[in-house]
Amino acid sequence: MNPIFDFFLNSYRDKEAYIIVLEAIVLVTGIASVWYAKKENILVYPTGLIATIISVYILLKDQLYGDMMMNFYFSIMSVYGWWNWSRTKNNKKVVRISRTNTSEKIIGFVLFVLTMGVTYIVYKSSGIQISISNYIDIFTSGMFFTGMWYMARKKIENWTLWIIADIITVPLYAYRGWGMLSFQYLIFTVLAIQAYILWKKSINNSLQTV
Repeated sequence: MNPIFDFFLNSYRDKEAYIIVLEAIVLVTGIASVWYAKKENILVYPTGLIATIISVYILLKDQLYGDMMMNFYFSIMSVYGWWNWSRTKNNKKVVRISRTNTSEKIIGFVLFVLTMGVTYIVYKSSGIQISISNYIDIFTSGMFFTGMWYMARKKIENWTLWIIADIITVPLYAYRGWGMLSFQYLIFTVLAIQAYILWKKSINNSLQTV
């Protein structure tokens, strides 16, 4: 068999069938969520909630506390984002695609640093020896945390953070034996790049109509 297929499939030989099914559901709903986000479609949140809630369970079971915490946070932020994106005034969306201002950049940086700190403390308190992959997890957790907050506020910078963190996560999940999730983040990377281009065009069009 092809060595690449062997690498991904071998990690599933000893996994329980229901875990594989759950991971497959996360793969499908996660990709759907990013696709809807790219289109600025409110369905980004219900599909995303399915993916993140299931991810909390399977990542906790695998003792990947940093990723588990991020998906728990994603679930909470999905509820907030769902509400925020749904708001209308005079039949027009209240929240529109835009760039972050100075104060939002500062808040984003603070969230990034705080998230890394909290994730590090969780790993230390769990008694697990922190490896290089865990430090990478801590770093990407900060990026994902901030990116999700920006997403809920329709800030285009969320896609920049997603692209960088997704690229890092692809080999990280492959190394940990989560083949489908690794493939998912590879697709996320492509969709995030496409989404950034679309959202940038939306901003440019808005400026031209002002």
